[in-house]
Amino acid sequence: MQEILDFLDIKPGQHGLDATLGYGGHTRKMLEKLEGHGHIYGLDVDPIESEKTKKRLRDLGYGEDILTVKLCNFADIDKVAEEHGKFDFVLADLGVSSMQIDNPERGFTYKADGPLDLRLNPEKGISAAERLKQMDMEEIAGMFVENSDEPYAEEIAREIAKRNRKHQYIETTTGLKEVIETTLSFIPEKERKEAVKKSCQRCFQALRIDVNQEFEVLESFLTKLPGILA
Repeated sequence: MQEILDFLDIKPGQHGLDATLGYGGHTRKMLEKLEGHGHIYGLDVDPIESEKTKKRLRDLGYGEDILTVKLCNFADIDKVAEEHGKFDFVLADLGVSSMQIDNPERGFTYKADGPLDLRLNPEKGISAAERLKQMDMEEIAGMFVENSDEPYAEEIAREIAKRNRKHQYIETTTGLKEVIETTLSFIPEKERKEAVKKSCQRCFQALRIDVNQEFEVLESFLTKLPGILA
């Protein structure tokens, strides 16, 4: 946090953009630096968590005069700049946030049972479970390699594809974990627990990147970034 504030060197009166609002921790510290003068726009694609964060920051006294929260993907920063003008500073804290992981209903963690969803905005696109039904073995393996360097990508993809053919679809987080455990049963027992854990982390990450099109979104953000800075 301190390194970010030192680097951005925010001055009262400036206009800033927090491209990944999340819990609002960074936004709050940046708002403090404005000392009541200027404006920050906070973007988030998660309608559930952004509403909670907006209320949290409003309760701290940050009203519409200094803070605007927009339900918007940071791939569309050019549209935000068209509407509100260019920005003096921009922060993007990439990755998934703890609020999403902590809610089993969102399907971000293999440690709790829940629907295999993984969408940052559950109102748009298709879930990870639906995505796995659509893909063939080569596509699933390619996704696991491309998005997380999964060493057992082919073996896990083969098991998923086999179940798809039998209409034994993977609908839950524990369902995917069980597939990974079954697939890696050939690993010696003393190494298996750690191997399963690591493969679960990688496969869930790969699916999250896929269903939220994270690489495409990031490329769009980076391409448009120079054009929105004052």
